[in-house]
Amino acid sequence: MDRIKTAALSCNRDPENIRLVAVSKTVPTDRVREAINAGVTTLGENYMQEAREKFNALSSYNVSWHFIGHLQTNKAKYAVRLFDLIHTVDSLKLALELNKQSKKINKIQQILIQINIGKESSKSGVYKQDALKLTKEISGLENLAVKGLMTMPPFFDNPEKVRPYFSALRNLRDHIKEEAVENVSMEELSMGMTGDFEVAIEEGATLVRIGTAIFGKRN
Repeated sequence: MDRIKTAALSCNRDPENIRLVAVSKTVPTDRVREAINAGVTTLGENYMQEAREKFNALSSYNVSWHFIGHLQTNKAKYAVRLFDLIHTVDSLKLALELNKQSKKINKIQQILIQINIGKESSKSGVYKQDALKLTKEISGLENLAVKGLMTMPPFFDNPEKVRPYFSALRNLRDHIKEEAVENVSMEELSMGMTGDFEVAIEEGATLVRIGTAIFGKRN
C-alpha cells in the first residue's frame, strides 16, 4: 500500500481513489485469510470453482470479491452470486447471460469491459475500435452497470514500454465518457500488475491487480 500511495502522490493523485485488488488465484485459503487480517479488502479471483470454495470459507470476512479471469458464459450464474465486480466482460453474448442471471436474483451486476489493447490473439477482450459499440449495446441491459474498462497489455520487462497501452486505455475511457451513454459511468480503469502498477497509476488506474508482490511467486 505504501508503494501505491507513493505512486499516487508523485502524480498528484489522491491515493484514496486507487484500490488494491489482491490477486489470490491458486493461493491457499489460510494465506488469503492472513492477507485479509493484514488489511486487504478486495480479492481478485480467476477460476470459478476455486473462488466458490474460498468465498464459502471466508464468508465471515467483509471483503469485496472481483472476478478478473476469462469468464465462460456457462459460469455466469455463479459469477453474479459471488462477485461485486466482474472485470472481464468482452462480448454481448456474455453480457446478455450475466444480465439474465442477475435478474433472477434481483441484482444490478457491476462490470468492466475488457479491452484487448495490444490486439494479442492469446488474450481476451474487445478491440479498441469496437469498445464504444459494445458499451452502447450493454448499456440497455437493466441488470448490468458498466463502471469502466479493464486491460491486460503486452508483457515487457520495462514498465515504461507498457505506458502507451495504459495511456491508450485512459484515452478510450475518456472518449466513451464524452459520449454520455446512459447507465454507463466509466469511472474505473483496471490496469497494472506487480511489475508495472506504478506506471499504471501515473496513467490513471483506479484498480491495480497485484498478486506476486503480496503473496510471492506462484508455483
